[in-house]
Amino acid sequence: MSNLPDNLVIFEMANNHMGSVNHGEKIVRDFSCLINDFPEFTFAFKLQYRNLDTFIRPDYVGRLDVKHVKRFEETRLSRIEQKRLVGVIKENGFLPMCTPFDNESVPTIVNDEFKIIKIASCSFGDWPLIEEISKTDLPIIASTGGAKLQTIDDLIVFFENRNKDFILQHCVGEYPTPYENMNLNQIDFLKIRHPNIRFGFSTHEDPCDTNLVQMAISKGAISFEKHVGSPTKEWPLNAYSSNLEQTRSWLNNAKKALIACGKINCRYEPTKVEKTSLKSLQRGAFAKKEVKIGQKITEADVYFAFPPSDGQLTAADFSKYCTITAQNNFAKDSLISVEDLEINNNKDVLLNCVNKVIDLIKNSSVIVPQKFDLEISHHYGLENFFDFGLSMITLVNREYCKKILISLPNQVHPEQYHLKKEETFNILYGSVELTVDNKVRKLIPGDIFTILPGQKHKFVSANGAVFEEISSTHIKDDSYYTDPKISENLNRKSLVKWII
Repeated sequence: MSNLPDNLVIFEMANNHMGSVNHGEKIVRDFSCLINDFPEFTFAFKLQYRNLDTFIRPDYVGRLDVKHVKRFEETRLSRIEQKRLVGVIKENGFLPMCTPFDNESVPTIVNDEFKIIKIASCSFGDWPLIEEISKTDLPIIASTGGAKLQTIDDLIVFFENRNKDFILQHCVGEYPTPYENMNLNQIDFLKIRHPNIRFGFSTHEDPCDTNLVQMAISKGAISFEKHVGSPTKEWPLNAYSSNLEQTRSWLNNAKKALIACGKINCRYEPTKVEKTSLKSLQRGAFAKKEVKIGQKITEADVYFAFPPSDGQLTAADFSKYCTITAQNNFAKDSLISVEDLEINNNKDVLLNCVNKVIDLIKNSSVIVPQKFDLEISHHYGLENFFDFGLSMITLVNREYCKKILISLPNQVHPEQYHLKKEETFNILYGSVELTVDNKVRKLIPGDIFTILPGQKHKFVSANGAVFEEISSTHIKDDSYYTDPKISENLNRKSLVKWII
């Protein structure tokens, strides 16, 4: 469970406090009204920490002709002032967040009880600093900036190997960033490359532009960082920081995008209006010939015509998973009403079976292709799958064949044999009780066992198992079950395309 919420808005103060803790407090208080106005978001306020006594090289100390050196030194805050500013951030309902720019600042951030730590785009690839940050228990947000793809890949692996809680933010280090250099499609690119990683957007566009955040949300960004400040006659804002009203407009557009984009992790539920509209455009079912009570109704028994009547069976109700039984007699050309039918749809049953299989694969940590065809064998019917069955993913089937087999807890694979195929089981996860020619063997991870043509075999796993089947070419009609009822069941397999 991540401590980094979705729809996290980060207000970056940077040096906009101008070295005045009073002005910094004013900025925090000015923007705190947005927390109640936009409950769709969680808000953080971010500071920057540098140990300026060691951060700036000695021969550059006091150099007014070097822009960043001048700004850092002129906006220096004391430790007392830093703590005071952190307190105001907390008091006003923001999550306190901070960017360290040197190793020495990392323990200071921990001591000041910040909730989130940031890796700036200029520090992306600063491995000594990243190593120091990774020693903390704080969740991490890192802006990619102009980092090389290999560096991004390396950092993700680094964090994953250490079980770090993190978000990567697409960011362009131009202040402000022109449209032609925004590269928002990088969010898509990185999400495709790393589908299990969460991504955000750190923005430096012109403060008057409030549309880019909508594009970022539509691409799946879940954190949004923006430089903010409160301008005065003495301290006007820079070209990439937003005042309160600009930020409010930006959030309004972000809110609209959240509403318009809707759910991202699951299929949306259509409204009653949409369901009614679509139903009115479907084809209704009519009896092609006389139908008797108790009769199974198939497509051969009906014809479809538009428009449908309320309560009428439609073409969309027919599928290979759906069994429709007449509970009344229907004359030729009569409308077939749903209330006069018994409808059993096994699609939901199949999806429940598939979900159990996918859960076991995930728990096993066995690597499978991101996209695959999952073959569900339900030897005695789908309703008995959890008692008798097996699931498999075919990786290759040529002169040689390799499959991944998934056996659910206490699920029996009935006895069978092959006349041509020789197969070897390699246990990857869980344990399997394998019976070959009436001899029982218990196999555990690392065990390998070969079954020769003609050998009768069955298996069961007490707690669920995932294992490889490496064999000669799989031939469709080369599986012979000792129970003839299984061979008589011509619908004992379901193929489901799946994406993990």
